[in-house]
Order: sequence, then C-alpha cells, then structure tokens
Amino acid sequence: MAESPRPLSILCELTYRCNLACPYCSNPLEFAHYRNELSTDDWKRVLSEAVALGVVQAHFSGGEPTLRRDLTELVAHAVQLGLYTNLITQGTFLDDKRLDDLLAAGLDHIQISVQAPSEALADEIAGTNVHTRKLDALERIARRDVALTLNCVLHRRNHDELEETIALAERLGIARLELANVQFYGWAYKNRGALMPTREQVLRGSEIVSAAQERLRGRMQISYVAADHFGEFPKPCMNGWGREFLTVTPDGRVLPCPAATSIRTLSFENVRERSLSAIWTESPAFNAYRGTAWMAEPCRSCERRERDWGGCRCQAFLLTGDAAATDPACSFSPDHSLIVEAREPSNEPFVARR
Repeated sequence: MAESPRPLSILCELTYRCNLACPYCSNPLEFAHYRNELSTDDWKRVLSEAVALGVVQAHFSGGEPTLRRDLTELVAHAVQLGLYTNLITQGTFLDDKRLDDLLAAGLDHIQISVQAPSEALADEIAGTNVHTRKLDALERIARRDVALTLNCVLHRRNHDELEETIALAERLGIARLELANVQFYGWAYKNRGALMPTREQVLRGSEIVSAAQERLRGRMQISYVAADHFGEFPKPCMNGWGREFLTVTPDGRVLPCPAATSIRTLSFENVRERSLSAIWTESPAFNAYRGTAWMAEPCRSCERRERDWGGCRCQAFLLTGDAAATDPACSFSPDHSLIVEAREPSNEPFVARR
C-alpha cells in the first residue's frame, strides 16, 4: 500500500443537535444513530491523536457545537496542542459570557451563518425566529479580537437576495464572506427539488459575486463556492478523498468527508475502537478512493484526474448508485444527463430538519 498522505484539518462534529430546522443542512437524516456522543475525554484523545498525525487545524461544528457544555474545554485543549481553532456556529447561544470564555481559551476564528439578509425570509428558512439574535452576535463578535467569517448557503429561495447579503456583510464590517451554493447531501438532498437554483440565478449570482470581489478588493475577502450542477467540471471535493481532511462524527465514526455516510456501500471505523492514525492509514473506507488507482474511464486517462480527483464520491453514489463512478457533474461523465435532469427545480415544499 502506498504511503498515506498527511491530514491537515480535522472537522469535529461535536453534536447533531440544533435549534434550527434548515432544509439545506448536510447532517444525516438518521439523527437517532448519533445520540451516543463522544465524551470530553474521548474528544481530547482524538485531538491529541490528530496532532500526532500532522493535523494543524481543528474545526468545531455540528449541528450546533455550542450546545456541548464542554466546548470551551475542548477548544482550550486544542489550543494547548498548538492547533488553529475555528468554531462553526449559527451564533444564537453565543452570549458575552460564552464568548469571553472561548476567547480566553484561545479560540482563533468564528464562522457564523445567516439564512438570508432579510429577517422574514431568514427566519422562514431557519424554521424559527433567530435572525435578529444572529445579527446581535455578529455585531458583538466583530468588536472582539478574533477572526470572523460570515457564511450564507445559497439556494433558490435566497439567491435573489445575493446583493443584499453582500451589503449586509459590508454594514457589519465583515472582513471575510463565504457564499456557498448548496451542496446536496443529507437534508439538502432530501430537499433538492425545492432548493435547486435556476440557471438564471446561478449565472446572475456569479456576475454579482465577481463584481463585488473586484469592488471590495482589499476590504473584504469573498469566497464563492460555485454550483457544480451548472458547470462543465466537478469541484475537487475535499482536495481528494482521504488526502487532507478528516471528519469525526458525534458518535466517533471517522469519515474522509462530512457527507461520506451517504455512501451505504462503505463501513466507517470508530475512534472508540481504533486509533485515528490506524483508521487514517489502514481503513478500507479511507483507501477506497484515495489517489487515482481506483479510477475507471474517463477519469483514468483524463488530464484533470489529479486536479478534481474524479469529483465527489458521495454525489456519484447518490446519483448513480456507484461511488467509483465519475461524478455526473463532469461533462465527460457517461452519467452527465443525471445532473442535467437534476437541475430542474420543483414546487415541492421544504422538509424541515428535525
């Protein structure tokens, strides 16, 4: 077996509990399977093992990670290990006391999401009235000595407010804005028809973002995740399967990407039963699509094979039933028609995340 690459980043999904009901959530639908959450000591061991593997960044996510009472303790442990720490949250529980504690522990970065720039639409998408609390959290965090990113997931319901979203970030003095077209996994896949943007929205959105990136150069960094259902080639998902990133779920399963449990033909090992290092280097799931040897045509002979790594394994499985297939987002894929068909939006109502 070839030597495994070094992981650089670990996503710690501390819990899948959340007070919101966002229909674009990528968390798995089977919440009951993840109720047996790792303990504080389990997570500390995982972080220590991650550092030994070469990981340099720890991202604390969920669900809503601030629902874990030990969050500050885990951040402090990660900081003591020398990790760069990032909290990915919707912000509604970040009162001044919690914020003070996290910053005193050494937290480096906070990412807060909004569902839309307008209160009525944002609260409708979130399934509860939280928008004003999010803005309050953003304003308070912006006054602190910590890096801050504002994130907004784009889909058909909020795409037409893209200019207003950028304007909101400007008003708040945000230095980094992340605009990510919805990725269809978990609840988002269940709601694909209701969330799918139109081609006109995607094209107009790209123009708006490009203009804003130029206008705000030097004042705001705008990161844009394109909608791969409308492109010619797939994105290099996770920079390749099992190459740089790993995810640990609330119950301890270790994944090459956050959505990997959607591939039902793979079995994922648990940190309660095996070390992180052994899982990273030896797990059949991690080695299944690592590198290029697993690829069939047209990927095997494609000059892009070490740029996009065959695209997304999860998307390939969800659309074709074969995780080793070329991502249908690629125009060279024999299954590209599946992506073309999936572009069609529907008038189905959202199924709220519960």
